[in-house]
Amino acid sequence: MRIESIVCPEYIEEKLQVKHGITRHEAEQVLHNFPRFRFVEKGHTVGENVYVAFGQTFEGRYLSVFFIYKPEARTAIIVSTRDMSRKERKAYERK
Repeated sequence: MRIESIVCPEYIEEKLQVKHGITRHEAEQVLHNFPRFRFVEKGHTVGENVYVAFGQTFEGRYLSVFFIYKPEARTAIIVSTRDMSRKERKAYERK
C-alpha cells in the first residue's frame, strides 16, 4: 500500500485529542514510519476500504490508526486512532 497523502478531518482530529489523547501528527507519523497494515472491512464506496496501520510514532508510542484508503489518489483518510492493545503490541513486535 502506497500512501502519498493523509487527510484528517477537523472533527476527527478533535476526537483523537479529547478521547484518546493522540494528536493528528502522531497518527500521521505512524503512517509514515513503516507500519504494518491490515484490512478491516469493505468501505461504503467500492474500492475504498477501511484498514488499520499498526506502528510507532517517532517518539516510540505504539498506535493503531484506522483509515479509509482511496487507491486512485493514494490517500489515507484517518477515521480513528488509539493506543495499541497488549495483544496487538505483542503481535506487532513479533513480526
